[in-house]
Amino acid sequence: MAVRILIDRLLVERGLSVGDFAAAVGITPANVAVLKNGRARAIRFTTLDAICRVLRCQPGDILVWDDDQPADVPTPTSAP
Repeated sequence: MAVRILIDRLLVERGLSVGDFAAAVGITPANVAVLKNGRARAIRFTTLDAICRVLRCQPGDILVWDDDQPADVPTPTSAP
């Protein structure tokens, strides 16, 4: 997937454990692992808002887009 979630660095910088972070955000540690390991396919804006509030960051600090889409994902093209 071209969008990655970078939570590890911010957790270390803020001195938060996964358990403390999960409790503060209101999600399970298992769901934090899904986000950290790149297995998430979606995130609710309410969850993103809670993550940003807890980490005191902007969405762009944790969401990064890489142009490494797999071949089976169509790339948008401009109209002729």
